[in-house]
Amino acid sequence: MTIALQPTLENERIVIQPLKESDFDALYTVASDPEIWQQHPNKDRWKKDVFRTFFEGAMQSGGAFKVVDKTTGMTIGSTRFYDYRPEDNSIFIGFTFYATAYWGKGINQQAKALMLDYIFQFVDQVNFHVGAANIRSQIAISRLGAVKVGQQEVTYFGETAKLNFVYAISKAQKR
Repeated sequence: MTIALQPTLENERIVIQPLKESDFDALYTVASDPEIWQQHPNKDRWKKDVFRTFFEGAMQSGGAFKVVDKTTGMTIGSTRFYDYRPEDNSIFIGFTFYATAYWGKGINQQAKALMLDYIFQFVDQVNFHVGAANIRSQIAISRLGAVKVGQQEVTYFGETAKLNFVYAISKAQKR
């Protein structure tokens, strides 16, 4: 079975759609809020030129999405699948951010549930890189049932390496 890394996924509140070049302005409108990036490894992603590099990396990944609020039609964030590893039947989910108005509303949990339900049809394990200082994301990932399994220096597209914790959740855990 071949994995489509950019399916359209949805529930009653959100739709996760493949990211397109034409989505830059709508996504940058969300990303231009410095508060979003306070705990992220690159705190300057709110700056347009820095975000442009991030966006280019998303487009090149072949697994990036925009997240849309179905009630308003507004783009509210982004996430992606990346680093599929057939040798150990695993993939990463990450590079996730949402507009601050959607924090604490269950959107991240819903998006991750949609992504996990889909991707566990193809892989046995999903991993997450979470910035070592990003406490908010560490808590969110733990709530999904992911477990911290290590740490790693991660070089993001066009950026310097930053310390990340690696979390994992297996298909068996998700059941």
